[in-house]
Amino acid sequence: MKPIDPSTKTIPAILTIAGSDCSAGAGLQADLKTFQHFGIHGLTAVTCIVSETANIVRRVDPVDPSLLEDQILLMLDSFPLEVVKTGMLGSAKHVSCVAEIFRSHPHIKLIIDPVMIASTGTSLIEPDAIFTYREKLLPLAHLITPNLPEAETLLGKKIPSVDEMSRAAKFLSEEFGCAVLLKGGHLESKDCTDLLYDGQSEHRFTSPRLAVQASHGTGCTLAAAIAANLAKGRDLTGAVSMAKEYLNDCLKNSYRFVNSSGKVVHALNQGTDFQ
Repeated sequence: MKPIDPSTKTIPAILTIAGSDCSAGAGLQADLKTFQHFGIHGLTAVTCIVSETANIVRRVDPVDPSLLEDQILLMLDSFPLEVVKTGMLGSAKHVSCVAEIFRSHPHIKLIIDPVMIASTGTSLIEPDAIFTYREKLLPLAHLITPNLPEAETLLGKKIPSVDEMSRAAKFLSEEFGCAVLLKGGHLESKDCTDLLYDGQSEHRFTSPRLAVQASHGTGCTLAAAIAANLAKGRDLTGAVSMAKEYLNDCLKNSYRFVNSSGKVVHALNQGTDFQ
């Protein structure tokens, strides 16, 4: 663990490159909540503005790629960044923009959450962006964190079991030269298993499935928590383990808002100390 220097009050900073969620359950807002919890100074580069709740994605407006580029370059010039996390990028132009910048910063650990489909089932990516992810951005990653539909999109085939997850994670790791955390929450089972392949060995993280209605932003939160723990000096396996504990605690202790139709929206509870 990297201690905070009491003489300068210096703390790690992380840049998240992602979309803005007006309901604050996912995207940049979820990342900032997570960074704050772990004592990290969060920076943002906005890729798009999303009008959404946990129940519906109503509108997505991308920012101009030149504005995205300027945000990222300004943060790189202004802060000592060792870890950067990406979320929703949306278009091939935005993916290319991020890849072109970080090709020149190989010392930075890129944690890439390849956001493609919202919890509501709405597509959040243009079809040609998937090719650009594969060719330009994923080979620069330190870790990628796809869920099953995202991994199936990258592989072009279904992943129906935990055993197939193991083979898929190893294949993706070898193809892109990075560690892979394959999230198995979409499998129908009483437990949820996420599988980490770090290029040499496999680690499985299994926990009981939690019944939380209308949750979204779990993938953002998990990737942000991993990034935060890497920035604080934990190794990859330890960072994933701590992030899983944090996410499970958020879900167990989530608070709820009831809207006019009687549905509930999950949001993060920052009450438990995981410093």
